[in-house]
Amino acid sequence: MIEPVDRGSDHVQSLARGLSVIKAFSAASPELTLSEVARATDLTRAAARRFLLTLVDLGYVRTDGRLFALSPRVLDLGYAYLSSLSLPEVAEPHLERLVAEVHESASVAVLDGEDVVYVARVATSRIMRVTISIGTRFPAYCTSMGRVLLAWLAPDDLDAYLGRVELRRLTAKTITSPAALRAELERIRAQGWAMVDQELEEGLRSIAAPVRERSGRVTAAINISSHASRTTADSARRHLLPPLLATAARVEADLHATGAGGGVSSHR
Repeated sequence: MIEPVDRGSDHVQSLARGLSVIKAFSAASPELTLSEVARATDLTRAAARRFLLTLVDLGYVRTDGRLFALSPRVLDLGYAYLSSLSLPEVAEPHLERLVAEVHESASVAVLDGEDVVYVARVATSRIMRVTISIGTRFPAYCTSMGRVLLAWLAPDDLDAYLGRVELRRLTAKTITSPAALRAELERIRAQGWAMVDQELEEGLRSIAAPVRERSGRVTAAINISSHASRTTADSARRHLLPPLLATAARVEADLHATGAGGGVSSHR
């Protein structure tokens, strides 16, 4: 039976709640009890139990009777989106070439709500406490790729973002003032690239450039990340920025040549 839609809207509450149950699990909380899921999703225990058991029946969640965890089938939910993108496929060989040249990790991300989501990555050594993989999300305001994507938002979309985002201080260097962030985004748009120096994590310095579709709209960003002990800000500008901009241009050229590039951004 199809769930009835809320009166006066197209919002299916049960679908939203079911997705919230899936999102309750994370790398930090891979296994949860029924009570923990209920707390994380603001559902009653009875409702959380119904959603969890339904997900178990569908194969998206497994349980030993007390603890619940996501199953590999959950990957199917994201595969349809990722497989429809030509961007990761186009970008990956260019990332590999870039990493071989600069000997630092490189990634491509798109904007989704208030986060950046990684859609392609080629890593060297691990430089973050959190392992980055396809689908990893970070707050846009304190990442180089996020700031690139925010800098090229339409004015109304940027105003809406700044009005709702919580600028949490993740390190001593994190920008937490909306006015200061807006000024930084204006500077990024004027210069054409972004650098974030240890605002997401101590010791992590990254530099990013926009990737534009044929119409000129920025739909993705590409970055190089390095440990601050290896690369100073000046060195990043002199030695990492030129190959980064050249790589962004090559990715754009390939996207335009294949007629691709649309649909890679999902900011809301």
